[in-house]
Amino acid sequence: MRKFKGLFALCISVLVLFSSLNAQAASDVPAIAAASNIKFALDEIAKRFTEETGERVRISYGSSGNFVAQIKHGAPFQLFMSADEKYIHQLASSGAAIDDGVLYAVGRLAIAAPKSSPLELDSDLNGLKSMLSAGKLQRFAIANPEHAPYGERARELLQGMGLWESIEPKLIYGENVSQAAQFAVSGSTQGGIVALSLAMAPQFQRMGHYQALPAELHAPLHQRMVLTDKAGATAKAFYAYLQTDSARQIFIEFGFGLPDPRVLTEPGK
Repeated sequence: MRKFKGLFALCISVLVLFSSLNAQAASDVPAIAAASNIKFALDEIAKRFTEETGERVRISYGSSGNFVAQIKHGAPFQLFMSADEKYIHQLASSGAAIDDGVLYAVGRLAIAAPKSSPLELDSDLNGLKSMLSAGKLQRFAIANPEHAPYGERARELLQGMGLWESIEPKLIYGENVSQAAQFAVSGSTQGGIVALSLAMAPQFQRMGHYQALPAELHAPLHQRMVLTDKAGATAKAFYAYLQTDSARQIFIEFGFGLPDPRVLTEPGK
């Protein structure tokens, strides 16, 4: 009986040790909050980061505005990658970020539609104008402009082209631009204005087609990232890796522009 008790105590000690090690390992995998428009590019970058360093990150995708609110209320994200730098500045002003971060990419918009849609795609949106004038447009997707930067820029573009009042009753809002892209090519709408980076992805091209829109039709989508006050060593290493030529090349391959090196670390540009 005494030997049994000793063996039982040893087993409990080993279990406690392994539980402690597992908890420590889990804590070393930082939670990253990222704008949904960078999903395909960032998944590839994270994969290569793990292959090269052996370290892993856990990424959550969503709308930038929602992430800011979550981080301000204590969500344990260690790195925030926004689709619009204004959200980074809000976070820095609140004290939840260590500084104003750095620009990592410049986003683009595209008009996309299911392959079966009658909507003709062109960079001047003449096809969209024609469908609106003929009363043939029933549903059109954009991200929610109240908290999703790509939705905000889509609204700005449509307003600038004088289409907002006529198209607003037809709009279906995605919670983020990834959901809007799904709406735009799945057949639940006749099209939508989404992130070029998503429209270019093979997953979306199988269902629809797209046309890149001129960047001058809307304010720039300067995408900025920042470490939060919870950042640990792995998050800091990943943050540095995102600024390497290897990572930047992946962003280019997914339709992003790169920020001017002169404004990489200058907030508000």
